[in-house]
Amino acid sequence: MKRFACFLLFCAAAFPQAAEKANEGYKTKEGRESVARGLADPNRDVNQKPRDILDALALKPGNVVADVGTGVGFMLPFLSHVVGEKGQVIAEDIANDFLDKAKGRAQVLGLINVKFVLGVEHDPKLPADTVEAVLVLDTYHHFDYPEAMLGHIRDSLLSDGRLVIVDYYKRPDAMPGGRAMEHIRLDEDDVISEVEANGFRMTSKKELIPKTQYLVVFVKK
Repeated sequence: MKRFACFLLFCAAAFPQAAEKANEGYKTKEGRESVARGLADPNRDVNQKPRDILDALALKPGNVVADVGTGVGFMLPFLSHVVGEKGQVIAEDIANDFLDKAKGRAQVLGLINVKFVLGVEHDPKLPADTVEAVLVLDTYHHFDYPEAMLGHIRDSLLSDGRLVIVDYYKRPDAMPGGRAMEHIRLDEDDVISEVEANGFRMTSKKELIPKTQYLVVFVKK
């Protein structure tokens, strides 16, 4: 029995969840409700700089774009407008209650070109060889299985497809109260290295929100 217990402890240590701290607030419905209120903050329309994100995605009418970790659907109206009625937005999340809120937002705004997909923590369930661009906004630090997620995202992209990651710096002043030091798994340079080690090549990067968030564009190798 002792030997079996030691084996279980070894397994737990050998396969840690990469984003355990970042995901603590998402484990309960009440926690997700609290997070959703912040994601729906109307000030995000200015503070998050969605126009800069759209420029990085370089979308055209008729494109297919995936919003991985869409949450309450903040970016959906911006993405929907750019790709137009002949394009499609794939809104993915692993939490049904977030997807329900995103669906409600899309319905209220009359977004008819949005498809909703329930992913899992290691696979966003995107269609293969279909997507011109994938957006991962404030979500990469929540990936428990980044290598698996990046592999599936890469498979979903067309040969010239782009991956745009927007995330917080892992620095004391990036989040209130120094929370980023615990909440964020990797800082910008290490995120770039991890993504490039999984089939991508960085083409550009910039500071999106001073001292808070960066934006990096990748293409498939």
